[in-house]
Amino acid sequence: MSKIKKLFLIDAFAIIYRAYFAFSKNPRINSKGLETSAVLGFVNTLLEVLKKEKPTHIAVVFDTPAATVRHVEYNEYKANREAMPEGISVALPFIDQVLDAFNISKLFVDGYEADDVIGTLAKKAEKVGFTTFMMTPDKDFAQLVTEKILLYRPGNKWKPTEIWGVKEVLNKFEISEVNQVIDFLGMMGDAVDNIPGLPGVGEKTAKKFLAEYGSMENLLANTDQLKGKLKEKIETNKEQGLLSKKLATILLDAPIELDEEKLEVQKFDLEKVQSLFEELEFRTLANRLLNVGSDSIIHKETQVTDKKKKSSGQMDLFAVEEEIPLTTYQNINDKQVKYQIVSTDEQRSKLLTDLMRQTSVCFDTETTGLNPLTTDLIGLSFCFEKNQAFYVHIPEGEEQNIVDEFRIFFEDKHIEKIAQNLKFDYKVLAKYGVFVAAPYFDTMLAHYLLEPDQSHNMNLMAQNYLNYTPISIETLIGKKGKNQLSMRKAPLDKVCEYACEDADITWQLKQLFARKLNGTHLERLFKDIELRLIPVLSAMEIEGIRIDIDTLSDFSKKLESRILELNEGIQKIVGRPFNLASPKQLGQVLFEHLKLVEKPKKTKTGQYSTSEETLLKLKGKHIIIDDILEFRQLQKLKSTYVDALPDLASEKEKRIHTTYQQAVAATGRLSSINPNLQNIPIRSEKGREVRKAFVARDENFTLLAADYSQIELRLMAHLSQDESMLSAFQNKEDIHAATAAKVYQVSQKQVTREQRSNAKMVNFGIIYGISAFGLAQRLGIKRGEAKEIIENYFTQYPKVKAYMDLSIERAREKGYVETLMGRKRLLKDINSRNAVVRGYAERNAINAPIQGSAADIIKLAMINVHNVFQQEDLQSKLLLQVHDELVFDAHKKELESIQSIIKQKMESAVQISVPLEVDIGTGISWLEAH
Repeated sequence: MSKIKKLFLIDAFAIIYRAYFAFSKNPRINSKGLETSAVLGFVNTLLEVLKKEKPTHIAVVFDTPAATVRHVEYNEYKANREAMPEGISVALPFIDQVLDAFNISKLFVDGYEADDVIGTLAKKAEKVGFTTFMMTPDKDFAQLVTEKILLYRPGNKWKPTEIWGVKEVLNKFEISEVNQVIDFLGMMGDAVDNIPGLPGVGEKTAKKFLAEYGSMENLLANTDQLKGKLKEKIETNKEQGLLSKKLATILLDAPIELDEEKLEVQKFDLEKVQSLFEELEFRTLANRLLNVGSDSIIHKETQVTDKKKKSSGQMDLFAVEEEIPLTTYQNINDKQVKYQIVSTDEQRSKLLTDLMRQTSVCFDTETTGLNPLTTDLIGLSFCFEKNQAFYVHIPEGEEQNIVDEFRIFFEDKHIEKIAQNLKFDYKVLAKYGVFVAAPYFDTMLAHYLLEPDQSHNMNLMAQNYLNYTPISIETLIGKKGKNQLSMRKAPLDKVCEYACEDADITWQLKQLFARKLNGTHLERLFKDIELRLIPVLSAMEIEGIRIDIDTLSDFSKKLESRILELNEGIQKIVGRPFNLASPKQLGQVLFEHLKLVEKPKKTKTGQYSTSEETLLKLKGKHIIIDDILEFRQLQKLKSTYVDALPDLASEKEKRIHTTYQQAVAATGRLSSINPNLQNIPIRSEKGREVRKAFVARDENFTLLAADYSQIELRLMAHLSQDESMLSAFQNKEDIHAATAAKVYQVSQKQVTREQRSNAKMVNFGIIYGISAFGLAQRLGIKRGEAKEIIENYFTQYPKVKAYMDLSIERAREKGYVETLMGRKRLLKDINSRNAVVRGYAERNAINAPIQGSAADIIKLAMINVHNVFQQEDLQSKLLLQVHDELVFDAHKKELESIQSIIKQKMESAVQISVPLEVDIGTGISWLEAH
């Protein structure tokens, strides 16, 4: 029986670009600051093909910078293409190394595109018995499909991989012969490649013409049968049509031979792959590829059983021996450690004595779960010397007694307590009435300040800074899911090893990060704000805020009624039933049934885009658009908050306990999860009504909301030192009316409501680098008018423009910007050659110092208010922080005094060139208080 010959020809840049943009919202950046998105995505795709499709032969085909025959034919060919993103250009040398390590051929021919090389080889391979798969998302390759040449379009998490044969191509393009794909492409043109096509001919018209005339040439020979303007356009542009068809035709005569032996799939070079993946920090991928699990990382003795493979230094793909070591990272078996179980009264007493002699101790809690308010404590680990740690085993039922034994240590005000994510451990111990006293050191927060854009996961930090791979939790309790064990059921010796190692690693990371912080502005920020915030946030999270379940239930019914009303009304207007919640069906109604746009935008899956951005652009084109937007907003409001909040409330007290994350936002702002209270919509009346369900503790309390007034604009005035802006705030003028008066050159008394509204949009938009186009969209005005408003703004506030320009200039020099307190925002793309990427970094250079300073100020205010409340032993409590607002449970007897405290502490958190102002409101609900 003859051997099956299966060739994969991969369109290099099509796959690389696809891989890069797949990570656009969450770029992969390693500890050295190298963006690895394109390499990671490309390697993942490559390995998926090798594993699932099992080709016998493979090659990756590249374009070259040289001009092609198409550029000679048409000077404007691909003229509109943007410069290659920097994230791709830096990835290319690594992709080259990847292919070298996997012994995969790289093919290219100067003067010909990758398409031509793939087409030429596919046709040659067909003649010698190959089945060839052209791997690319580019539909242009459909013109080459035969029974033995197939188009392989890789999928993603939303869409499965597609393999197009002759039948699929004919169906997709609605044609009768595959070679008509070229006519189709020529008629439509291609904006990406700047192929002009026939004016006025889109997808539907091209299909119609091919059904009637069969080819471009036949259409052009029978234009007398056409009518109206389309006839005139096509007759005028016949040569353009023929040129477009020629440009769209993939050449099959590239000067390249089919070298079967060279293209055969080979073994990969183990050493090269390991070295490259280690450099790129592809740990998960390396685990998957090399089949190295955590068990084999832990066991030191590693041998390759196949001597032949060991001597060659190469391994069969996806058939690697399990015991091959992943990298040079050390693990627990590579060093001498002294980890001890502490389980008797005498042992605990001796350990406590030793702890009380130290000036600095690292500790960690081991629990049965991840919710610190409900989990049970099963152990404590301590470390105060490298490679030595102690694990205090806590039997079930003994939690309170053993925690009480160590109370003297945790509440000591002289011993530094070190932990990774200290707030979690603080809350666990607070459940037992023990409150960890400062001084603190939190390795997660230290790393967050040093490297705000990197991961602060302890295991990753151990690998990056200590060259060490910690024990995986999954080796103790299994993978996440219903079969995962409780830590209480894991073997005690294994738990001891795991817990002690955590404390030991954290201790070592602390020594490293302390040296990095020492003497810098970040050290002051770390000690004065981030660490002091830990007990404040812990207290807020433990306290929670009460919600009124009945109010939410009633609101849910109102929303449901309105949602049904909108749904019925929209379908009645449209005149046909459809599922309004289905983006696919909605797209068909808007763009096929109602035909609101001639050439509607489509998503990557080929569906019509019905995103909020798309719908907002359609406002005014049909009466149902406003109703559709409202329908979506209400549905999201109902599912995300109104129906979800009751399930998150504590069963007895009906209180919501959100968790504040300190080490997420690069700007320094806190983020809120489970639930996210900072994303409750407040611009719409219905959105604000959710706040009505957040209520005071009981009849003895009222809610109090304290909100910084225009803090970011005040910071802009301070940072820019613009005299006009400083004067407006110092004289307590309405800043938006003052801005409107200057921009429109009228007195403040003559400023209209619309002018003030426009000025408000400009004031806040400037901080975020708003463009004339963006302002025009938001205000519903012409771009020229928006441009004039912005120019007038900068004329009246010249130092604001100077500040913005200077911020960008400094960022270019330093690679970062800073807040008033010295918090750094790294801007790796500030000098990027890609205008879009660079523009994003430039906007951050302007905004980050303002937004970050505002975040630092409200954190200081929270600390100062909390401390006074504690010192005076007040019953009132700080509950929430949302953007520039603090929410309190205010005891009615303390109301007058705490209003004075809150206002004074918030307004004096920092001293800047203009006064900080705080607005305070009270009420039985958050809505009423705000």
